[in-house]
Amino acid sequence: MLDKKADLAGPGIGNYTELEKILPRDYRSLLSPKETQIALYAAKDYIEQNLCRELNLIRVTVPLIVDVDSGVNDYLDRDGSRTPIRFHIANDRGKNAVEAEVVQAATKWKRMALKQFGLQPGEGLLTDMRAVRKDYFLDHDHSAYVDQWDWELAITRDQRNLTFLQDVVRKIWKVIKGAETHVQQLFPQLRTDRYPDLPEELTFLHAEEILDRYPDLPRKQRETNIVQEYPAVFIIGIGWMLRDGYPHEMRAADYDDWVTETIHNDGQLMHGLNGDILVWNPVTQRRHELTSMGIRVTAESLRKQLEICRQLDFLKLPYHQAILNDHIPLSIGGGIGQSRTFMSILKKAHLGEVSATVWPTVLKDMCRKKNIHVIE
Repeated sequence: MLDKKADLAGPGIGNYTELEKILPRDYRSLLSPKETQIALYAAKDYIEQNLCRELNLIRVTVPLIVDVDSGVNDYLDRDGSRTPIRFHIANDRGKNAVEAEVVQAATKWKRMALKQFGLQPGEGLLTDMRAVRKDYFLDHDHSAYVDQWDWELAITRDQRNLTFLQDVVRKIWKVIKGAETHVQQLFPQLRTDRYPDLPEELTFLHAEEILDRYPDLPRKQRETNIVQEYPAVFIIGIGWMLRDGYPHEMRAADYDDWVTETIHNDGQLMHGLNGDILVWNPVTQRRHELTSMGIRVTAESLRKQLEICRQLDFLKLPYHQAILNDHIPLSIGGGIGQSRTFMSILKKAHLGEVSATVWPTVLKDMCRKKNIHVIE
């Protein structure tokens, strides 16, 4: 059996020898560098406008840095392997200093912002979020620079169910698929038999169902297999311990609700009100994650999840206190990877073709030899 435990912290390849084997050998971009910029901003405008329309969101500003003591930074997982960049702001010769962190995601901030902006159930916000994640291995679809559409929607307690979650996911998929169609109208060369388009419909599967299909495989390989069968899937229930004794993937304890019991389509008792959209990338011939999202924790599920993760000390932080005392709305939210989405829609082999950031020389040289134009 392959090592399931080593597979939990997140995707990624781990070394450049393996990455060189994965990057396509006969790659030719369907768009020039100039066309790529025009196309990705056409997609960006379309997605932002239509996410706001479909989910009743307003666009708001979002912080790049946050106060350490606020507790609103996102630690991405629950094993402590991905820590934010922290720095000291001396300010006023040290008299009113601030300890700050660069955000890794705006997951917690957004929920607090729902109250800050006075948003009621059925209303939400959309951010053009930028972040730094220094602990990723830099490969074809992971970079230290992260750009996401982070969104959050205030909901009522009776909307905390799988049916509502899936309805929201379908609306998001409609927007992503619509953006692909929109960009293809501008650049017809993106329609090609070589690289199939995204499917019209998503397939919904619980993480337990995927484990039942591939009980001996670790998570990444299970995902790779399932998206070859269903080119676009929403995997439900990420974070809860599955029947093999492992979660599908580590998930932080204080934003998505992965502990709540649910009844799945076949009547089985399962857990989790969250999930990820994954697609098959025909260019790289690999699994490709576009978005992670979920219904957020209540006071009850927050306590349960922090207890499972042995992080009950977090309860003293302002963000967690706000949940415990019902000072912020119940909500659903997520982050849609902008560059990941552009990669998929524009049929690109590497994030660096649609995102300007830092890459090691070994990777830039590798891409150059494979005819992959990385922005510098």
